[in-house]
Amino acid sequence: MKPGKIREQSVEELHLEETRLKDQIFRLRFQFAIGQVENPMKIRLARRDLARVQTIISEKSRAAAARPAGRG
Repeated sequence: MKPGKIREQSVEELHLEETRLKDQIFRLRFQFAIGQVENPMKIRLARRDLARVQTIISEKSRAAAARPAGRG
């Protein structure tokens, strides 16, 4: 997933994406442990996407906290 595409999403959508990626990583790790994962690289890619999403959530949270109250 590209960072530009992630930045366009709202914080609520990012939290949903974070939950989806965590679930995907869990499933891939389980498949890897029992030897059924098709492509082990998928785990790495999912972890990177999760890190991107979490970073952008953090950036948006800090930006919202830095914004003065009463201003848009």
